[in-house]
Amino acid sequence: MGIPVFLAELRELVGQRALWLSAVTLVVVDDDGRVLLGRRADTGEWALIGGIIDPGEQPADAAVRECLEETGVTVEPQALTSVTVSPVIDYPNGDRCQYLELTFRCRPLAGEACVNDDESLEVAWFHPDALPAVDAYVQERIALALAGNSAAHFALSDA
Repeated sequence: MGIPVFLAELRELVGQRALWLSAVTLVVVDDDGRVLLGRRADTGEWALIGGIIDPGEQPADAAVRECLEETGVTVEPQALTSVTVSPVIDYPNGDRCQYLELTFRCRPLAGEACVNDDESLEVAWFHPDALPAVDAYVQERIALALAGNSAAHFALSDA
């Protein structure tokens, strides 16, 4: 699985130290209320569509780009539904990252969902009451997006 050029160049300078990156996550909901998920090639787990925001890229543009790259579906971002920070993630190659995560509820405009890159093993639409096994992160973001609230959920630390 390739990484963005800017990140590869940055890794040459900082090695595997933890990086602070911005990312988008999408809860794509079709007219039937189904949610688009991808089964990740690196972990085999079902997850929401998303990825790193390129330097200077608008977050909503990143959401549109990521969905098209990963699934072949063109989307329209409708609302920012959460702003959170991930835990530090340790990747199998030793790289470490922590993400500022912007989650968007989106609606599909065009395209048929398919595996469109090497990041996914499968992509599919699921009714919210018939999701495959997904972690609490995915469940929470889907619930926030489906609540229909156009105001973003902001996570607060316990401190």
